[in-house]
Amino acid sequence: MTQPTLSVRNVWKVFGPNADKIIGTPDADLSRTELRNKTGNTIAVRDVSFDVAPGEVFVVMGLSGSGKSTLVRCMTRLIEPTAGELLFEREDLLKVNAERLREIRRTKFSMVFQHFGLLPHRKVVDNIGYALEINGVSKADRHKRAHDVIELVGLQGYSEAYPEQLSGGMQQRVGLARALAVDPQVMFLDEPFSALDPLIRRDMQNEVIRLHHELGKTMVFITHDLQEAAKVGDRIAIMRDGALIQVGTPEELVANPKDEYVENFVRDLAKSHVLTLRYLARPARPGEDTTGPELPADTIIRDASKVILSDHRPLRVVENGQALGIVTAEDVLAMISGVA
Repeated sequence: MTQPTLSVRNVWKVFGPNADKIIGTPDADLSRTELRNKTGNTIAVRDVSFDVAPGEVFVVMGLSGSGKSTLVRCMTRLIEPTAGELLFEREDLLKVNAERLREIRRTKFSMVFQHFGLLPHRKVVDNIGYALEINGVSKADRHKRAHDVIELVGLQGYSEAYPEQLSGGMQQRVGLARALAVDPQVMFLDEPFSALDPLIRRDMQNEVIRLHHELGKTMVFITHDLQEAAKVGDRIAIMRDGALIQVGTPEELVANPKDEYVENFVRDLAKSHVLTLRYLARPARPGEDTTGPELPADTIIRDASKVILSDHRPLRVVENGQALGIVTAEDVLAMISGVA
């Protein structure tokens, strides 16, 4: 079994006086309002545990106040957790000294925030190379690396521009390039596209997907947008009131929501854009044709629709050379209409 790159174990973050005294007491089970009125404390992250696999895009999502941004800041110790373990390649980040933590942040981690945080008096090439400058890299070497990532994120021709001369989408590309410049093992992206217009946001989502396919970076992506989460994420963790409600692939969350909250959360997500043929595959009924075209079980239903609709025969669904069943146009229509 592959060793996780990151492991979050029973992490709590309680804001307020004597925060560590709340955990493990009946007060920890109070509602946020009751706890705040009684003790002056607020539980922002409540006993959260999950693993992030190497090369995975792990999305943490929830509504405003769910604790998702606090959690990602706890994972990098920008906010100190009240309790728990944060393992990076088996090393507990809560036990490392300040020097080791700085080293990990400089060389292993990078972050992209909603607000670009670019230095207005520096050109694009120098904004991108800033982290390398802090790490003591020579000007020639950091400019070389900056130009490499400028090409990677589609900023050719803008190396000498200043941030104010760029659109919001271009500024966020600079933010992505700056995060990539140190060649991190893990990228943390905290609602990076929330401030962008819808069309630019879609382009940047596609950019993250492309970069992930090209570079294979492990990413922790924070968002409140389920469509965005389903588009960029390998797995999604849904939070509510500081607690983790369910973790799964987009398909698992849509097909098997854990409770009514998750069900309502994913209700507006188009099933055909998330579910695969594996979800719809069924045994052939007596007399049904089984000589139709063949597609892998992990094909998204939307992507299979053209094949399904262009052939009158049922589609054969296969996995690892084994037949899982068939899918017809009627099966797809029943799913879309909510009958299936």
